[in-house]
Amino acid sequence: MSALLDLLMGIFRQQTLGGAALELAALAAPLWLAALVGLLIGWAWRPRWAGVVVGDHNAQQAAQLPPPPAAAAVVPRNEAPAVVTRTVVAPAAPEDEQLAVNTRDLMHLWRLVQEKDGGPSWIHMMDRTLPTMRYQAWRRDPPNGPPQYRSSTIFEDASPEVVRDFFWDDEFRVKNSWDDMLLQYETLEQCAKTGTMVVRWVRKFPFFCSDREYIIGRRIWASGKTFYCVTKGVPRPSVPRQNKPRRVDLYYSSWCIRPVESRKGDGAMTACEVLLFHHEDMGIPWEIAKLGVRQGMWGCVKRIEPGLRAYQVARTAGEPISKHAAMAHVTTRFDADELVTEDSAEASSSSDNNKTAEVEKPKHWTNNIPKVLMIGGAVALACTFDGGLMTKAAIFGTARRFAGPGRR
Repeated sequence: MSALLDLLMGIFRQQTLGGAALELAALAAPLWLAALVGLLIGWAWRPRWAGVVVGDHNAQQAAQLPPPPAAAAVVPRNEAPAVVTRTVVAPAAPEDEQLAVNTRDLMHLWRLVQEKDGGPSWIHMMDRTLPTMRYQAWRRDPPNGPPQYRSSTIFEDASPEVVRDFFWDDEFRVKNSWDDMLLQYETLEQCAKTGTMVVRWVRKFPFFCSDREYIIGRRIWASGKTFYCVTKGVPRPSVPRQNKPRRVDLYYSSWCIRPVESRKGDGAMTACEVLLFHHEDMGIPWEIAKLGVRQGMWGCVKRIEPGLRAYQVARTAGEPISKHAAMAHVTTRFDADELVTEDSAEASSSSDNNKTAEVEKPKHWTNNIPKVLMIGGAVALACTFDGGLMTKAAIFGTARRFAGPGRR
């Protein structure tokens, strides 16, 4: 700063007005050059909305593209869509897309089970064992969204069909109180052909929180003796929101129920594994929610085993099943090999598209203009200000920082 003041004072000591003007012009020229460089850099890294405001060339090209094909005809409201019980994995039938839970949800759950969903790795957090049950749990923290949980529960001497009905039976949940958080339940919609349901739950939360309301869509697919049970939050504007209980919009809780070998070591497939994937945004800070889940998880889970045994006894005694359990029998059959083929085809197509994009992306020499101008402006400024090595180093460092993104 002192060097700059000395330079300005030297200019104003000039004998003639013309000489002073020439000196000021010589001093201001690099500054104007730096400002011009700044404008060019700002334009090179402008946000997307700036291109829209000034009529970006990319927007003009998009406007010249041919219009998309006409949308499929909408089914009139007074005509119920013809829903089939056989899932066509690829492509999904239009009737299936209209349901609260459709084939895309099956694909997502299948990828979670196969650990092919592309999410973060799971962190092991719990391992507990009872005489007739083993429980393991994992957690992961996605970049955006609440913590996600994965658990494996293996019940000895239990069939997948009974376990499926047990988790679907809201009436028994409340009657037996194995899930003591469920206060109210009601069925809002159901499809007798696919078993798709939309239900409303009210769950009890601790005294310092208000109760929570859930609008849940659910459906079951079956491949052999393996059941994929999807439950997730679905929007229903027709159900008015209330201050209490508070509505939970982001909710996902789905199971894969399948037979596994008993730990008795006799090779018999008399045990049943339940793979659960769960996450929700309860309106509680996520770190506090993680602490609460970790502290209360096992206390809730160990109540499931006696509830299941009581359900087995009731079924063996011939007690009639509830309407909810009856809907669990309406499943959509599919071939798991179709999902493997479809997933492989999608992965191959995505890989080919990425490679094509990399090959077709041109590297034009004009891409280096912003870096050249920035470094040139830095050189001019560094030569103008005779402030020592620290000033020059700061200017060159700033230029290198702004020019760096072009190399990444």
